[in-house]
Amino acid sequence: MPDTDKRKLAEVTDTIEDDDSDGIVSPIRKKGKVNVEAGPQGLFLDTVNRYMLDFDFEKLCSVSLSNLNVYACLVCGNYFQGRGKSSHAYFHSLHENHHVFINLHTLKVYILPDGYEVTDASLNDIKYVLNPIFTREQVSQLNKTNPYAYDLNNKRYLPGFVGLNNIKANDYVNVVVQSLIHVQPLRNHFLLDTSESGLELVKRFGMLVRKIWNPRAFKGQVSPHEFLQEISNASQKRFRLSQQSDPIDLLTWLLNTMHAGMGGKKKAGSSLIHQTFQGEVQVDSQTILVREAGNGEDAARKLFDTSREITTKRTPFMFLALDVPPPPLFQDEVEKNIIPQIPLTTLLSKYDGVTGQENGNVLRRYKITKLPQYLVFHIKRFTKNNWNMEKNPTIVNFPIKNLDMSEFIEGPDALGETRFDLVANICHEGRPGAGNGTYRVHVHDRAKDQWFQIQDLFVEEIMPQMIFLSESYIQIWERKLNET
Repeated sequence: MPDTDKRKLAEVTDTIEDDDSDGIVSPIRKKGKVNVEAGPQGLFLDTVNRYMLDFDFEKLCSVSLSNLNVYACLVCGNYFQGRGKSSHAYFHSLHENHHVFINLHTLKVYILPDGYEVTDASLNDIKYVLNPIFTREQVSQLNKTNPYAYDLNNKRYLPGFVGLNNIKANDYVNVVVQSLIHVQPLRNHFLLDTSESGLELVKRFGMLVRKIWNPRAFKGQVSPHEFLQEISNASQKRFRLSQQSDPIDLLTWLLNTMHAGMGGKKKAGSSLIHQTFQGEVQVDSQTILVREAGNGEDAARKLFDTSREITTKRTPFMFLALDVPPPPLFQDEVEKNIIPQIPLTTLLSKYDGVTGQENGNVLRRYKITKLPQYLVFHIKRFTKNNWNMEKNPTIVNFPIKNLDMSEFIEGPDALGETRFDLVANICHEGRPGAGNGTYRVHVHDRAKDQWFQIQDLFVEEIMPQMIFLSESYIQIWERKLNET
């Protein structure tokens, strides 16, 4: 046998085992690395059971609940800490006769209880599922070609349009995630960025994005468990997976937290989040004088008095709130079951710079001075009175493409492109209040020019004409700048 082959079969170095840095006592021993393609040491690899592997959940030892130096058993899928002679993985290999383990951080595979490392091309698919990696060429082609893929059960799924598990009451998180992963700058950034530094919430969101877009997944759905756990921790239990919250509150908190976690400052455009979502609006304010109502005075109160001082300031925004007019108090005798409808442009008249909005004793009017690359609308359906939460069921009619914002903007930005295409549409179904209704989202696949309706694990195609019939709550629109 040539000397090079002998070295491949017996590559052994006398070093101190430094892989068990979890505090579990491990004796000094020889660390071996074996190329199983060149010898018989790979016989245990036929015990690997890919159907049992699920890397979506929190990487904690199933015995000690520690997150340090965790290994996954590739036979049963359970997680164990360490691989030294006093470790839980070592005992598991002896008691259950399971011998193949992968380090969830380094992606190195070891045979226990012997303790040697194996490298084999047949394990690459497992490593890819654990940490999907995309090339720039792959990312650049997502809007042009996005073919269907097949999981281990030969079930077809479309990368980027897979269901997310609703563990208990996290449908409000799922719809926000499904919307953000189709915002192209965010998607491209997190598909290419696999760095281990930075805020934990940002890292877990990036991993979730890569898993949803993974074309070589073992199963056609993803559990956002790790991301949900970090949301709960980072928000100090404000958002939980066991209690439904408002998706607009989550979206606002998530974007601001990720902005700070990605190095963002107060300065505009200091992070990818602000570069993508931040616009600017001019607000004119004037104090309302107390006067008796009569002879049309109420209508006059909506107009600014040009003879008095008007305060003007410009403020950045991440989303625009749209007020839905209240439904009629009395139903029509003939058409009592017809739900009221209103065009989206009527709601946007709030930002025409003319219509006044009363708030206490202050009258305000708004005009957009800078349009963001992605425009977020919050259609305010829920109001709280002294007793309970109320929902406005008014249907908002809107175009799927070419929403023109030219009449709502002034300044240099008005000379550029002012048309927008719909990217995602989050809607609410059911009664108002936490836990009383459900959320679902409509998202667009550019490669196939097809719309999908996603509600937790359920993914189905939908006709574009059916989208505006739902009770839209949050919308994300893309400015027609760079067609790719």
